[in-house]
Amino acid sequence: MAKYSSSQIRNICLVGHSGDGKTSFAEAMLYLAKVTDRLGKTSEGNTVCDFDSEEIKRGYSISTSLANLEWNGKKINILDAPGMFGFAGETKAAVSVAASIVIVVDAKSGCKVGTELAWEYAAGKPKAFFVNKIDDENSNFENTFNGLREQFGTSVCPLLIPFNEGSGQVGFYNLITDEVFYCEKNGNRVETQVPDDFKGEIEEYKIALNESLALTGEELMEKFLMEEPFTQEEKLSALNKGLISGDIAPVFCGSATALSGIRFFLDTAAASFVAPHDAMKEADENGETKLFVFKTLSDSFGKKVFFKVMNGTLTKDQVLNNITTGQQEKFAKICTCVGKKEVEVTEFATGDIGYAVKLNNTNVNDTLVASASGEEFKKIEFPMPFYTMAIKPLSKNDEDKISGGITKLLEEDPTLRYFNNSETKQMTVSGLGDIHLDVVCSKLKSRFGTGVELIEPKIAYREAIKKSVQVEGKHKKQSGGSGQYGHVKITFAPSENEGLTFTQSVVGGNVPKNYYPAVEKGLLEAMEKGVLAGFPVANLSADLYDGSYHPVDSNEISFKLAAKLAYKEGLAKANPVILEPVGYLKCTIPTSYSGDIMGDVSKRRGRIMGMSESTRKGYTVIEAEIPSAEMTVYAVQLRAMTQGRGTYTFDFVRYEEAPAEVAQKVIAEAKKDAEE
Repeated sequence: MAKYSSSQIRNICLVGHSGDGKTSFAEAMLYLAKVTDRLGKTSEGNTVCDFDSEEIKRGYSISTSLANLEWNGKKINILDAPGMFGFAGETKAAVSVAASIVIVVDAKSGCKVGTELAWEYAAGKPKAFFVNKIDDENSNFENTFNGLREQFGTSVCPLLIPFNEGSGQVGFYNLITDEVFYCEKNGNRVETQVPDDFKGEIEEYKIALNESLALTGEELMEKFLMEEPFTQEEKLSALNKGLISGDIAPVFCGSATALSGIRFFLDTAAASFVAPHDAMKEADENGETKLFVFKTLSDSFGKKVFFKVMNGTLTKDQVLNNITTGQQEKFAKICTCVGKKEVEVTEFATGDIGYAVKLNNTNVNDTLVASASGEEFKKIEFPMPFYTMAIKPLSKNDEDKISGGITKLLEEDPTLRYFNNSETKQMTVSGLGDIHLDVVCSKLKSRFGTGVELIEPKIAYREAIKKSVQVEGKHKKQSGGSGQYGHVKITFAPSENEGLTFTQSVVGGNVPKNYYPAVEKGLLEAMEKGVLAGFPVANLSADLYDGSYHPVDSNEISFKLAAKLAYKEGLAKANPVILEPVGYLKCTIPTSYSGDIMGDVSKRRGRIMGMSESTRKGYTVIEAEIPSAEMTVYAVQLRAMTQGRGTYTFDFVRYEEAPAEVAQKVIAEAKKDAEE
């Protein structure tokens, strides 16, 4: 591949609702640029960007893939990001290193929740739309365009508009140059005429175009307000300016599978989309080499580290310092790629995107520089995973291999969490939803040969007492020679402190001080299991107020056992209860769903703590306290209740006494588990 300077590079990220045709759009661009010799189809599992076995099996993208092409003297890096909600981390990472964001929209279904989320992810970056599937039956560009403008404002700007939609031969009108054409084999343009019944619509779109272009400068705004026509030169200049500044969001259209509208998009992207030297104002192409890592991928061949050159030039065999980890890394092999096909290169210019192998101490969000130190680049803010399930190995052999496989997946997926809970004796994983964790299980099997299934996680309950009692515990054993003797009298009571509050009020030396630690240790060990359901005991006060000892037979173990006997009798008499964990929910949802969500919170035994207007227009924030047991699959349920628009955080706050009916159920389940 030829060497490209920063001004010749275009980094474009494809985002949008799942199924709207992002991967097919990338496939069409690669085919027209002669990077591939056939047009792959997602339905047949043979596309360039969806090459992972999981993607082929499922028929949708689960990971961002990188491909590049050369068009009109420019190198265009395409980042094809997933549209499924469970892989939003991949999308956010891809958006962070792209200069232009292209939101792909289905011409039949129009603006959907994935379209809205894509717009939000791309906040602050130049954006464009590609209305896809324009040749499909029931496609409607007018409705789609109007929906986009209604949702996102007058910055949404028409460039290419179709006629004869839904037919095999769709025509296009270029609002900038007034060119009219059909698309034939390989996406070539053939001039044609505008149908008479379409001329009225063209004028309406021209008004919308001028309204959008007027946002790029005062002179054009004045001409628009005076209803004066724009010249072609003014339109082109405003288009270029608006694409770089982000003041306009142009709307392209076509059909990825029919290769229509693709050539026009590539021509515009090469000529007018943002180059790194426009987007990275402070970068110096001849300065110190600096990289930012936005993605890693572990496969059977090793670990790939995807980066963007933020300053200077990266050359093969260069040694850089990872200022995030403090490690040095040698870039012995640097590559660009088209899907899974890699091409080894000798250098990358400022703004270019590629990957390196065998960087064992480098991960996502790391900054690498040529000098000994420096400032880290802004890290990607990944969505927090709150959907948690327990992992159950299918065999003992699988149990031994889980840790190694999970460790590799954690490196490449910052939205995944793993926890080995010693209290519940379960391994748990947290992700962005059921599909996300299902893919994790499939990867464990396909990549690491580890068979697992997901089950609902156990809740870490606690036990406590509600009243004060005085009891004694006596351990006495005689078996020839030295015996064992320990005798304690203890007052057990509820405590405000989380664990054990141990005090001594013994008088007269009835229990020697050197046995106090043994008593406390016995109580701490006993508290690991409560008397109701075997859960750890919390908020317990124990005062050793009396007892007795034997000058020969008493020892530490005797007093430790005596304390445990007192504990067992005392807690049973002290009105023991089950405590359940309670968390704080902060839920951001469209205001129109507020009533439904508050009703659902009540059904989950939650308490509404507050309600406020969100910084997101048309959204409301609901805050509540809810028992953790009611929140295990909330990520999926909230998505269903809000059509994918709702987001939330949920953090543990404290333990509270569980209602009697809940406690009875917990105790019954604990007894059942013990019997099994």
